[in-house]
Amino acid sequence: MPKSRRVIAWFIDFALVVAAAALLAAFTFQRISGLLTDVPELAAGGSWQFLTSQGDVTVAAQGLGESLWRKAVGYVQQAFVLLAVVTFLYQWACLSFAGRTLGKALTGLRVTPRTPRRAALRAAVTTSADVALYAVACCLLVEGLFFLSVVCWAAAVALFLLNALPVVTPSRRSLADRVAGTSVAGVTLPRLARPSW
Repeated sequence: MPKSRRVIAWFIDFALVVAAAALLAAFTFQRISGLLTDVPELAAGGSWQFLTSQGDVTVAAQGLGESLWRKAVGYVQQAFVLLAVVTFLYQWACLSFAGRTLGKALTGLRVTPRTPRRAALRAAVTTSADVALYAVACCLLVEGLFFLSVVCWAAAVALFLLNALPVVTPSRRSLADRVAGTSVAGVTLPRLARPSW
């Protein structure tokens, strides 16, 4: 099985993750824009902040700004969590029911053996290496936890490399394969008989 087929399969599957991320980003942008354009809610929130600040406009504005910021950060974090969940479900469902993701199907590869438990383990490691740790790092960053974010980014890069680099070794088994007890093999397609004319 050529190594390039696994790399191409990964790029196809990762392109689907990027597409999901783009859709979630657009949805999250709309949610955040809605926070700023919902005038009645802003007026009610601002009025409440003003009343509880005992007439101090600066405190009221700061309270309203912090409230909007917390909601916006929450929306961003929800999007990152949802991206990790969608990625896991895509990997798990494809491997459980078909033994291959779309990328592997298009490149003629199959994951064996195919069981829901092995698929879940493999999907968990793949999702962690490709998306989940990066999502955690971004969530930490928007919370202002810069040092923890950098540590998480470093761990994400290390896990990605630990998962990807073994594919180019003679065994060609990624970390996800080793944890789940699976391997990736090429599928032999039946040859069409040539007509004898």
